[in-house]
Amino acid sequence: MLFDKFQEMAGFQANLADREVKPFGAVTEQILSATTGIVEGKEVILAGTNNYLGLSYDERCIAAAETALRRWGTGTTGSRLANGSFAEHEALEREIADFYGLNHAIVFSTGFSATMGMCATLAGPGDTILLDADSHASIYAGVNLSGANILRFKHNNPDDLAKRLRRLGDDTKRTLIIAEGIYSMYGDIAPLQEIAAVKREYGGYLFLDEAHSMGCLGASGRGAAQAAGVEDDIDFYAGTFSKSLGSIGGFCVSRHAELEAIRFCIRAYIFTASSSPSVIASTREALRIIRAEPERQDKLWSNAHRLYDGLKALGLPVGPAASPVIAVEMADHSATIDCWKALFDGGVYVNLVVPPASPSTNYLLRNSVSAAHTTEQIDTIIRAYAALVDAGLAKTEQAA
Repeated sequence: MLFDKFQEMAGFQANLADREVKPFGAVTEQILSATTGIVEGKEVILAGTNNYLGLSYDERCIAAAETALRRWGTGTTGSRLANGSFAEHEALEREIADFYGLNHAIVFSTGFSATMGMCATLAGPGDTILLDADSHASIYAGVNLSGANILRFKHNNPDDLAKRLRRLGDDTKRTLIIAEGIYSMYGDIAPLQEIAAVKREYGGYLFLDEAHSMGCLGASGRGAAQAAGVEDDIDFYAGTFSKSLGSIGGFCVSRHAELEAIRFCIRAYIFTASSSPSVIASTREALRIIRAEPERQDKLWSNAHRLYDGLKALGLPVGPAASPVIAVEMADHSATIDCWKALFDGGVYVNLVVPPASPSTNYLLRNSVSAAHTTEQIDTIIRAYAALVDAGLAKTEQAA
């Protein structure tokens, strides 16, 4: 039967319904602030929104969107190649390129279409793609469409990347290397100094997805490459507007003038309606704020360290270092669901991540930190996890 492959997911959804738990697709009825809302009828601290700099509820961004809405209308009703290229789109492309100190940029309607579209287009038949094994689903979706020879290197392992590049020999001239700045599930940061050194030694083009690191890392918020001091080694940056910039959309920037020709070959760009002008306007304002208010990044990391240190002190299995993404890893799916529900009942909304979305066979309680979280809210999240430990719902590393 055509639908047989969906039976496992249907059973999982039925199990959640029987337990009266809704970790996926929970409806937010009202947003109260950048960090609080009414979800499924309950007021909660939002600790799973990727709103890293708290700009989704910034009055300046809202005002910019309202002004654009009145001037340009609700939507473009067409792709950038048809009737959907407005002055606002081109202005944002100039501004995002300038933000990175580069000359060429493309703005996409979503972050997924940005990474998928670029990865599906940059390499093709006869080329090779070397991607980190823990790459985001949008990257895998793109490379699977490319027709290129696809190889994976071990997650955050420059030595394995070097070994595979050595085997390619002269074919590295037609090789695209793909990595991310901050990985979205565990929040670990790529060792970009080492990856860039491997690229310099063996060749290839380096594509870096800064979706979760743009706005969070680097002296001016450009991301992990800026923080690592290897910006000259990056051939293509991709990113999203739905994290630090608090809106929706995506981008690619590059020093290569060929990006202007590549633009007209990206199916995810050619055949998608362009972003609504109000969205573009709020994104432009958010980008301006990032440049003008670097203290937001400082507050983000202060909150990230506070939450990480608090969860680690409880003995919970978190990653090796603090990050805006902090995941508590669990082996038992039933216990993870119980913990998610207990957190929600305690007024804290986090993400529940299950395989294959998680990089391993384990389950994750994924927390994302915002600069807009107050110290009191971070402490409330820590206390909610402490209650899980006290109730025996969450195993600590010592107990494991």
